Amino acid sequence: MSLDDAIERAAEYLAASQHAVALTGAGISTPSGIPDFRSPLTGLWEHADPLEVASIDAFHRNPRAFYDWIRPLARRMAEARPNPAHVALAELERMGILKAVCTQNIDELHYRAGSTRVLELHGSTRQATCTRCGKRIPGADLWPHVVEQGLVPQCPCCEGVVKPDVVLYGELLPEGVLMEAQLEAGRCDVMLVVGSSLEVYPAAELPFTAKRHGARVISVDYQPTALDARADVVIRSDVAAALPRIVGRVSELRRMA
Repeated sequence: MSLDDAIERAAEYLAASQHAVALTGAGISTPSGIPDFRSPLTGLWEHADPLEVASIDAFHRNPRAFYDWIRPLARRMAEARPNPAHVALAELERMGILKAVCTQNIDELHYRAGSTRVLELHGSTRQATCTRCGKRIPGADLWPHVVEQGLVPQCPCCEGVVKPDVVLYGELLPEGVLMEAQLEAGRCDVMLVVGSSLEVYPAAELPFTAKRHGARVISVDYQPTALDARADVVIRSDVAAALPRIVGRVSELRRMA
């Protein structure tokens, strides 16, 4: 199937949808300047062992190594802006088609683009928690210490080490958010998978859950994934170029209906 045909097919499925859901991974944010994890040369794991810097055991052992690793990423996330792929998903929501965005990302770009129902499977940088006393701390009070001063942030109450509310290796996903995402995967009639390698579970299981419940599944990614053999449409393209084309065509089809 040609790229044009695949975009047309995806638009037709979405235009006819009553309850579409998106699953997004790091690939939707690379056009915004945020590196993904596994791309050769540029991926975050090319120069760091995730179990040494981004696991919960490593964090407790050496929080400074974690913050030294995440500092450049935090700076990039702060400077990043939503790209046309984020904006396209927000437009699908405004059209009443997309009911939820399930994301593996912690960069908040979906919110900044205008999406309102975002299920953050791997947590968020908007809040942090003291590992000693459990005090909740706004992310805005955390990241300036990390990015600008190069410090390991400490709790203002007990001086314990503060951890951002993001899911590290060895931690469970937020139970309520995961359950909500699984419910959405089971009830949707179309799932749009954008920029996810589908290598990290349980998030990677969501499109297969949707497929088992009869949904059409659309995959948009530069790289092959385990979903390709079962997806109804596979679009191998830049997500920031493909998604606006799909949504523009959905808008045309809706007007013609």
